[in-house]
Amino acid sequence: MIRMPLPWLVFTALFIFLAGILFTWICYEISRRRREARQFHSWTRCPICAFQYKANLEVRIQKCPQCGSKNENIPIKPI
Repeated sequence: MIRMPLPWLVFTALFIFLAGILFTWICYEISRRRREARQFHSWTRCPICAFQYKANLEVRIQKCPQCGSKNENIPIKPI
């Protein structure tokens, strides 16, 4: 049996609990950023009117549904 004073026992338990929460939070943020990157992969922004729309990735030149200008298919980069 490991002998440990009560304050050290409380500190150790609290440290392990907070480390678990931090690890869970970091894993959640990584998965959220990957999900956002996948979602915005097929979206593009018009350089004329700044309208964002879902684009067909197979077509290189897209027509903006807002202003009608022809745009090159450049995907939006997530923040």
